[in-house]
Amino acid sequence: MEDLFQVGIISSTHGVRGEVKVFPTTDDVNRFKKLKKVLLDTGSERICLEIENVKFFKQFAILKFKGYDNINDIEKYKGKSLLVTRENAVELEENEFFVADLIGIEVISDDGALKGNLKDVIETGANDVYVIALEDGRELLLPAIRECILKVSLEDNRMLIHVLEGLLD
Repeated sequence: MEDLFQVGIISSTHGVRGEVKVFPTTDDVNRFKKLKKVLLDTGSERICLEIENVKFFKQFAILKFKGYDNINDIEKYKGKSLLVTRENAVELEENEFFVADLIGIEVISDDGALKGNLKDVIETGANDVYVIALEDGRELLLPAIRECILKVSLEDNRMLIHVLEGLLD
């Protein structure tokens, strides 16, 4: 299981006082209000940053980090990811999972006819859609709804699914 989760990507600087626009990669942009620290993944290292101030503009979170007080301090981090540890991640409800924990999980249909691995998760407005790479080379797009997702066991790295009529046509 993953220990770090991406919560955003620095898209650009905001003003000249060290603030950055962050494109959120989390379900709820308001979670930045509760975060005290994030890890900046520079590609070669991870830097712990303390969040000093948070505000919002359109779909972006505008963050100010302690110790980064001008545009020159922060500009080099454009395009870099902001991460949180599993301990600082949002608490999940029952039958909710982090996407990072589901990718690669073995998928088996309830009739035993289909096997594969979860390759990706597409976030739509209504419900997520699981992209499953089947052993026979086909790809199944399965809605993440109770009628289709029967059981998920992260301990066994397995998901039991039911394929509704017409989804394989």
